[in-house]
Amino acid sequence: MKLAITISVTEPEVVFNALRLGNYARAQGDEVKCFLIGPGVELDRLPASKFDVRGQAESFLNDGGKILACGTCLKIRASEGSELCPLSTMKDLYELIRESDKVVSF
Repeated sequence: MKLAITISVTEPEVVFNALRLGNYARAQGDEVKCFLIGPGVELDRLPASKFDVRGQAESFLNDGGKILACGTCLKIRASEGSELCPLSTMKDLYELIRESDKVVSF
């Protein structure tokens, strides 16, 4: 299965669970890509908490998952992106949705 996960929030527990889903799907052999949009592009700036968002994101990337981040949303926040939040476009989001079997939004 090809799974797209969109993340548009900064609440650590929600982002943590979205990434956990991505990691679980990868472990099942699914192709998984996450697209960060709106406040979701702040993933790499979330404060450390009891929810290890950074650890989940790094595991996701290390296991072959892919994370994309809305370039416009990054620019609004005066960010050029990062390893966890690489600059992407609306075209990338469109293609991700178009090629995916399922889309889940957080």
